[in-house]
Amino acid sequence: MRAARLMSLVLLLQGRGGMTAAELAKELEVSERTVHRDVLALAGAGVPVYADRGRGGGYRLLDGYRTRLTGLDRAEAEALFLSGVPAALREMGLQDVAATARLKAAAALSPGLRDAPATAAQRFHLDAPGWFAGDEPPPPALATLARAVWNDRRVRARYKDRVRVLEPYGLVLKAGTWYLAARLGSRFLIFRVHRFGEVAVLPESFDREPGFDLAAFWAEQSAEFSRSLLREEITLRLSERGRRMLRHVADPAALAGALASLAPDGTVRLAVESIEVAFSQVLRFGPEAEVLEPPELRAMVADAAARTAALYQR
Repeated sequence: MRAARLMSLVLLLQGRGGMTAAELAKELEVSERTVHRDVLALAGAGVPVYADRGRGGGYRLLDGYRTRLTGLDRAEAEALFLSGVPAALREMGLQDVAATARLKAAAALSPGLRDAPATAAQRFHLDAPGWFAGDEPPPPALATLARAVWNDRRVRARYKDRVRVLEPYGLVLKAGTWYLAARLGSRFLIFRVHRFGEVAVLPESFDREPGFDLAAFWAEQSAEFSRSLLREEITLRLSERGRRMLRHVADPAALAGALASLAPDGTVRLAVESIEVAFSQVLRFGPEAEVLEPPELRAMVADAAARTAALYQR
């Protein structure tokens, strides 16, 4: 633990030129006294670190000194590509590896570029979890599954009261919910991580299919899932304004089909999940849409319109 902290201290000084004891303590999450002891240990080991006295002082490395510790190992290199999603790294237990990788990458930059990471971080931030997620803990099985995914190891997992042996190919974070893409036998399936019970990483590894593309697989599965939910179809007649609203009201998976069916008189066929869901969607159009089919939905909207009119007539 201390060796890793000493390496981080050297990389911080190399990357930023100089830092006060308070700044180093904050970055390393230790006390200033620990920072002073670590600096003495580095000096004793031959690292040319020295202290500037007075206002604006702090610790610095001798000009021209470059540590050879900037090379990334495989785990650090892989974690570096996830550095823009800090919440995901934290939930998978990879935050320490990624932090070391970022320090090494920053230390390897030329002096004129060392402020680039901080500059980018102040301009772009990816907040993956959904709204109103609160402080819910990550799924208990997530860290174990992440370890298996990194190392291409099979897992024995309980899922919906069934025990299965899976080959975990990848994890996906979608709107605050974690999913596992895994091969079961000859099929690739999607599992919700929070539904896993006990998960054990098995000693045997598996060979990944060379052509497997996690992003493409997820996009295909997501589109198929969205289409599978659209089991009903309704027919509307839209006003000119209603046609402009269509893109904002229709389900994204149904939009292309709806636009293709749009007739010159504003008649449109729209795929929906259910009549109940369609009722909520149609109400968003207000007076800009008339339900033509099915009669059940037409009656529901007519009743809602009549009750709304009566409410305002009072």
